Amino acid sequence: MNPKVDFYFNKTQKWEKEIEQLRLIALDCNLTEELKWGSPCYTHRNSNIVLIHVFNEYCAFLFFKGALLNDAEGILIQQTENVQSARQARFTNVDQIVDLAPTLKAYIYEAIEVEKAGLKVALKKTTEFKMAEEFQVKLDAMPVLKTAFEALTPGRQRGYLLYFSAAKQAKTREQRVEKYIPHILDGKGLDD
Repeated sequence: MNPKVDFYFNKTQKWEKEIEQLRLIALDCNLTEELKWGSPCYTHRNSNIVLIHVFNEYCAFLFFKGALLNDAEGILIQQTENVQSARQARFTNVDQIVDLAPTLKAYIYEAIEVEKAGLKVALKKTTEFKMAEEFQVKLDAMPVLKTAFEALTPGRQRGYLLYFSAAKQAKTREQRVEKYIPHILDGKGLDD
């Protein structure tokens, strides 16, 4: 156990018993406990294996390369259609976790083997993401915007493309594009 992570488990929260059980399972697999993105993260030789996180309706183990796991028990869930690599095992009570402990350990060991083998998830290229027409019009009209957008990291580019194209109405897409043009020109991502 990492004392720097203890505070996360010591604070009173809805899924207290459940996340403590998840912690024990991860530590029993000889993973290193760290704090990343404000959540307990378990690594093997500096590679992220699994993360504990909580939501209103459930708590979860998030397997970073869950898309590469066999998932023989069918317990892994893709959070949204845009999540390419990670998969969650979700829980709503401690008994579910206790019952699935051997399965979760097997998944963790498989995830470690995935890392040892150097396997990578084949991610969609940025060019494969939907481009909102309103954004394309701005890119065509403003070469400086196009240059700034292309200079962003692929992850930041994808973030903008997903955000702009997610709006159902053209007016909303246009407003989103207008709002974030200054961010793009400053080399910032959606959440920077």
